[in-house]
Amino acid sequence: MTASAPVHGTWEPHPAARWEDAFLSGNGRHGALVSGDPHAERVVVTHHTLVRPNGRDPRPPQLAHDLPGLQDRLLAGDTRAAEDFTDGRPLQWVQPFHPAFQVRLGRPADACHDYRRDVDFTTGVVSTTCAGWAGRVFVSRADDVIVQQVTGPGLTLDIDLDPRLPGVPAALGIGHGAVLTPEGALLSLRARYPDSDLACTGVTRVTVDGGTSTLVPPGVHIEGARSVLLLTRVHRHPGELDVVAEGRALSDLPTEYDELLDRHVALHRTAYERVTLDLAADPAERALPGSELLQRPRSAALLERLFAAGRYHLLSSSGLCPPRLTGLWTGDWNTAWSGAFTNDANLGLQTASAAAAALPEVTEALANLVHRQLPDWRDNARAIFGTRGAVAPAHTDGESGHSYHYNREYPLHLWTAGADWLLKPLADHDETHGTRDPRTAAALAEAALFYEDFLTRTDEHGHLVVVPSYSPENRPANASWGTLNAAMDLSAARHALRTAAAYHPGPDADRWNALADRLPPHRINEDGALAEWARPGLADSYDHRHLSHLYGVWPLDEITPYDTPELAAAAHRALELRGAENDSAHGHLHHALVAARLRDADRVAHALGQVLDGDFFHASLMSAHYPKRDVYNADAAHTLPAVLIEMLVQSTPDRLVLLPAPPAAYPEGALRGVRTRFGAELDLTWTRDGATAVIRPGRTHRVELRTSSGAESLHLVAGEDHVLTLRSW
Repeated sequence: MTASAPVHGTWEPHPAARWEDAFLSGNGRHGALVSGDPHAERVVVTHHTLVRPNGRDPRPPQLAHDLPGLQDRLLAGDTRAAEDFTDGRPLQWVQPFHPAFQVRLGRPADACHDYRRDVDFTTGVVSTTCAGWAGRVFVSRADDVIVQQVTGPGLTLDIDLDPRLPGVPAALGIGHGAVLTPEGALLSLRARYPDSDLACTGVTRVTVDGGTSTLVPPGVHIEGARSVLLLTRVHRHPGELDVVAEGRALSDLPTEYDELLDRHVALHRTAYERVTLDLAADPAERALPGSELLQRPRSAALLERLFAAGRYHLLSSSGLCPPRLTGLWTGDWNTAWSGAFTNDANLGLQTASAAAAALPEVTEALANLVHRQLPDWRDNARAIFGTRGAVAPAHTDGESGHSYHYNREYPLHLWTAGADWLLKPLADHDETHGTRDPRTAAALAEAALFYEDFLTRTDEHGHLVVVPSYSPENRPANASWGTLNAAMDLSAARHALRTAAAYHPGPDADRWNALADRLPPHRINEDGALAEWARPGLADSYDHRHLSHLYGVWPLDEITPYDTPELAAAAHRALELRGAENDSAHGHLHHALVAARLRDADRVAHALGQVLDGDFFHASLMSAHYPKRDVYNADAAHTLPAVLIEMLVQSTPDRLVLLPAPPAAYPEGALRGVRTRFGAELDLTWTRDGATAVIRPGRTHRVELRTSSGAESLHLVAGEDHVLTLRSW
């Protein structure tokens, strides 16, 4: 280990010229993008609820009466039968996520020296300093408000709320409000969506210490102040928002910046500091600004900082909802792919580290989304499949959980594995903490009830057939998209039924386990690879960004090198044959997660290297979807911590795997605070000469330990530290 420590933040020597490079703060509801311009500061305000009405029909298609006929045709060999299983509507995107406005602070131009822009991951504070002037912004977890303070001698500022952001609709109905108050001013901005009774309204309370305040509509002009404090909230609502009442609510909050910060940090710092990664990086590189560090893509200091930034951004974007495709942030009304929650890969990847990286806040955010939308999932099951239970959509805007985003080439309404993938992190959380959330138990029962009604067709061997079946977002080389027995659907059905059974012992469990037993096994194709479709005769399409068929390897534990070595070898062969298609960041890191489970360190390193070398990260350390920072997207930023943890530590309720895919490029380091699914906290340190793990069990349990030396049994006693020494890795 080096004498210095990893940096828990990042910095730049200049303001952000693009909104993508703005430093980020958030509390899982409100978000802020801070550019740090000392003369024309722009803080873009976002909120998870801000989705623009787009005239979509949110009902799931009423197709249940046609399902038996579709099943007959698919089972009879009609490979294109599912193409007309639709109600004829065109492709509808979910309502697009958008920014609210920017809080604009104008200051007279002067000589600005010693400029620095920082974000502190431990506090969530973005700060800007320049020649005696200082600005600080954070989004409070305690008070759900964006807090912005400017200090300096004799401040002169012009402050207003500005809706003019890229892509803003021309027909947006804008209304401004500005009134002086004894403390300073109250500013408001209402943006009414075209052809809708819905609007979003932001309210900012301005508190001025010293100096004078003068209204200059639509804002306020301040002269000679020592400090200015701004508190901002935004709401999406029907009709009109009572701005006066919202102003009173903001006036009830503390007026001192430090008190507001202390209330927030007590929640944020506790969560952020639970897990840390130290790769013994060069202290000189640790001191570099992020933009310079990104020019050294194989630097240990960069990987340390990206791990820290990933946990910070994941925590900051999780609260009311888990992270969207863009986390909680966007500076453009034309957000790619509607800024949706994309459930058929992206959301699962982004939240992959929640349990192990000790972020139950992320799991709770996911649970919030799931339980809010469960009634809509029931509608999907009933309308499309004619069953009880629940079917999750592939896309959601956070408002509706109905399946209405689909077309011929993306028949996402046929995808039945979504509920299992979204519930898997909730079950992992329960295993980690040794409890069973009754809400998770109830949702799992809904998933099992769906399969109980849906899985009624059998093949010539007496196995159940998943029909129709869909492997996101791929198709067989010799058939259409909607087909039979996609490997992901088989794995998800088995896992959902068996997990629901574990939560509901008794007759229900017996019935659901028996149903799981009747599902067909996975198929190994003529290339020796795990087939993406278990139905004989369906040919694989290898060059694709998704790895849906390897769902049994990761995130499930259905296929492992220890319990199912033949299937693990076939899964590894499938991974070898898989192309990267369009170089999506999520595809590379999904590949890395699967490879780590299969103990292929070289393949993990290669996939991770594709992202590190591909210029995927903005100076903000938020990521892009494609190489060369093309399309702002949180997949890489939020998934990378999960990849690094899976390289070093893996666990199930009964197994601990240490250094399954050790990082040869980083021969010494320490991962501290990681959680296991058998209820222990673990610190791992490693050097060229060996490794040491300190296990702090929260409950007494016997687990199997797997290392490069083989397997042994560990008896762990609650409250007693257990130290393991490995001579090699």
